[in-house]
Amino acid sequence: MATKLAASVFGSSAISASSIRQNCRKVICIGRNYADHITELNSARPKQPFFFLKPPSSILLPDEGPVLRPRGVNMHYEVELGLVMGKKLRDLDEHDEQGAMGAISNYLLTIDMTARNVQDEAKKKGLPWSIAKGFHTFLPISHPIATSSLPDPYAAELYLNVNDQQRQRDKIELMLFRIPRMLSEISKVMDIEEGDIVLTGTPKGVGSVGTGDVMTCGLVVDGNEIEEARMSVPVVDREGPYQFKET
Repeated sequence: MATKLAASVFGSSAISASSIRQNCRKVICIGRNYADHITELNSARPKQPFFFLKPPSSILLPDEGPVLRPRGVNMHYEVELGLVMGKKLRDLDEHDEQGAMGAISNYLLTIDMTARNVQDEAKKKGLPWSIAKGFHTFLPISHPIATSSLPDPYAAELYLNVNDQQRQRDKIELMLFRIPRMLSEISKVMDIEEGDIVLTGTPKGVGSVGTGDVMTCGLVVDGNEIEEARMSVPVVDREGPYQFKET
C-alpha cells in the first residue's frame, strides 16, 4: 500500500511538502562535502562520501512554525540542497549520471539543524550523532522545487541569513562529491527508496542561533531567486523535559 501511494504522489506534478514528509522513510545526509566547511570545523577531508541519517520526524514544513531549541543545546544551522527521490536505487554505478539525476523527483532547500555541543561530545567519545541531528523540528524544508526549475543544480547558489545578516552563501558547484557519486555510495550500502530525502552537504559559514533569531534562506540561479525555495524560520526555546547533559 505504501509503495502504491508513493508512486502516485511522486508521479504527480502537484506534489506538496506535506506529502513529501508523509512518504519519507529516511533522510540520508552527506557529511563534509564542501572543503571550506571541513576547514571551519577542523575535520578531516573524506576520501569518499560518508553519510548519516536524520529521522523523518525532524522535518518541519514551510510555515508550520519555529525551530525549537532544546535546553542546553548550542544549535547550529546548515543550509543544504535536498533531493527527493522518485525511484528506488540499489548499487547505482557512480558514472551513471542519467540514472542518478533521473531518479530525483524534486529538489528542496533544507536547513540541517545540529546540536553542535551534543555532536562534539559524541565525536570525542566515539558515539553516534543521532541525538545531535534528530530533535523535533531539526529539518526545516522548503516547498518542492521542480527539476525543470533547476536543470543544472551545480549552477545554483545557496544562501542563509540570520536576522538579515548573511552567514552562508556559496555555489553548489563547490561540492567535493557530485550527486551521482553520492547516490552510488549510499545505494551500495542501503536501498535508496522512493520518497527518501538526500541532503547533499553544507558550505562554509555555519554558526549558532538562539531564541529570537530568524533564519532566512534561498536558492539563486543566474541572479534570480527560486520562489519555492525561499524560507523564513524563527527560533524559540523548546519546552519539555529534555536538557543536554554530558554522557
